[in-house]
Amino acid sequence: MQPEFWQERWRTAQIGFHQPSVDRHLQAYWPTLKLAADSAVFVPLCGKSLDLPWLRAQGHTVSGVELSAIAVEAFLMEHGIPARRRALDGFDAYEAERLTLYRGDFFKLSPALIGNVSAVYDRASLISWSPEFRAPYVEHMTALTRCGAETLLIAVEYPQVQMSGPPFSVTRDDIDRWYAAHHSIEVLGRHDILHLEPRLKARGLTELSEVCYRLTRL
Repeated sequence: MQPEFWQERWRTAQIGFHQPSVDRHLQAYWPTLKLAADSAVFVPLCGKSLDLPWLRAQGHTVSGVELSAIAVEAFLMEHGIPARRRALDGFDAYEAERLTLYRGDFFKLSPALIGNVSAVYDRASLISWSPEFRAPYVEHMTALTRCGAETLLIAVEYPQVQMSGPPFSVTRDDIDRWYAAHHSIEVLGRHDILHLEPRLKARGLTELSEVCYRLTRL
């Protein structure tokens, strides 16, 4: 979606996509990546996710990018995290112990800015992009990572004709088309979640699954 869409959602507190607890799939599948505790982890379109402090609690150094200053500042305030803000390469960088949040445009991130990333956690980023942005998103994400980097990707699948996104349905064929040239792809699990999402069921969905992937950069 266009940046203005997400800025407006945060301004008007229309953030039904924000989870009130740590993602259950993150807790279940993150250990399968077999990362060193001190690995650098990047979270695109991180919002004020509770997954950020969970990842930091595993010993990781965590970075994230988020368009909305409201989201970043709410996250820091709600968790009592003191952070230094400074202008850095076109971003407002909020820096704390083992945590850096970049407020700005994902597509302007560079490897020099975020450093050598060992892993990516994508729960709400790929599925938030409308179709015309998805291939460029994957291309840029690939450019930000190096050989051996791991990604835990959580996608949703549903009949796209039943609902306009976001979140958008992303199928295994989509994953293969965008990632296979530069990643090995492993399905970690598929979960029927329609009964857990009354908000989306009310929008007309008759089926809804979350599919968890492990992607390894080649």
